[in-house]
Amino acid sequence: MTDLLKQVVDFYLKSGDFNGYYFHKEEDAERAEAIDLVRQGLLQVVSEEDYLNPHIRPWPSRRSVDDQVASIEELPESEYGVCLYPTPKALKSRRLPKRLADLPYSRAMAKGRGTLELAYFRFDVLEGYRNDPKFTFRFHDFGAYTVISDEAYFDEAENGSDKVHMSHIGFAYDLSGYIRDDPESPVVRLVCAFYGDLADLNQIHQTRWKTYQIEPDDDLKPHPVWWRQQMGHWPDGLGPFEKIFAELRAINVLHEQAFGQPLFHSSERPDDFGWILRSSQQEFDRFILDLDKLLSENLRHDAFDLHDVARKDDRGNNIGTLNRLDRFLEIHQVPADIRTELLGPLREVRRARQRPAHALRKNITDKSFVHKQADLLERVGQTLDQLRHFFQTHPANVDWKPSEYLDTAGYRL
Repeated sequence: MTDLLKQVVDFYLKSGDFNGYYFHKEEDAERAEAIDLVRQGLLQVVSEEDYLNPHIRPWPSRRSVDDQVASIEELPESEYGVCLYPTPKALKSRRLPKRLADLPYSRAMAKGRGTLELAYFRFDVLEGYRNDPKFTFRFHDFGAYTVISDEAYFDEAENGSDKVHMSHIGFAYDLSGYIRDDPESPVVRLVCAFYGDLADLNQIHQTRWKTYQIEPDDDLKPHPVWWRQQMGHWPDGLGPFEKIFAELRAINVLHEQAFGQPLFHSSERPDDFGWILRSSQQEFDRFILDLDKLLSENLRHDAFDLHDVARKDDRGNNIGTLNRLDRFLEIHQVPADIRTELLGPLREVRRARQRPAHALRKNITDKSFVHKQADLLERVGQTLDQLRHFFQTHPANVDWKPSEYLDTAGYRL
């Protein structure tokens, strides 16, 4: 092993975050040595041309050997230097430090993995974080994050091994059996995470994630919106959950502008409200319960009082919020067939919520639950979209304009 290669390898393994060896104003002989090591496949060059921060290797170099060599030849005249990294070939014969023995993702990095290369996992790897009150867990439509709560972090009695966080958790999909118009067709949702983030976990959590890891096929990719966000780009459309909450917020604004009160109690998304973690009846029932709380249970009776919609029927029984919404639309001359179609998804959620309350249910596993969830979310979003357009027609809302994303196609999954 040459002196330069040894310096690069030692720096890489001892830096703590598997950083690159900075290389800029070296002498001609050192540059020649570096070029020779690159041509032998023992070093890789990462410059600002590869990634904004060359001190981390995001992935194996996507540039040709000649392009990498050219980056070295331009030194030291270039404004900024480059970083040199050992390749898996150079690291193959190097004995890894003992401290990495039980750290599978740290070992993978020590063998040459890129910081932003992805590992893929079964979706239920997130279950322990969502269900453990020590963790703050938040869903996004295209990913999630989890972090030890402030209370647990500062509690000296808490197990220190759980004081971890994962900020960049993405979703990916196996759609090999997916047929869009067939809710019975399977959708397999997976989790992806960066090797660099996984390597920052302690031994207990690295081992835990490792038990859920799968070997992906070549076609598996992270959700494109999540990936673009990680690369610093804004999303180009709303996911199905954000669509619902954006519509709830818009309807509240429109109803309040027209009538002085919001239509819904809340338009804020609960932290753990998102995709089912297991394709099981129990998970789906939990989702239905939470969704109904955000729909029929979230409608304000006081808002319907403003419109003189009766609270009780002819027999003196209380009228539910969905039926009061139906009567409100009837008062405003919306035809019965349109009302039936419009409110159909909300009534479907209500019926599905009542079903498990009155029966013992087997907790079956069925991969179609993921598809059914996506299908139901899409139809609920369409209902809220139409309600929002109805309220937009009120004279008080003539100047109101929807946000940029609200009327875009968005994402179903």
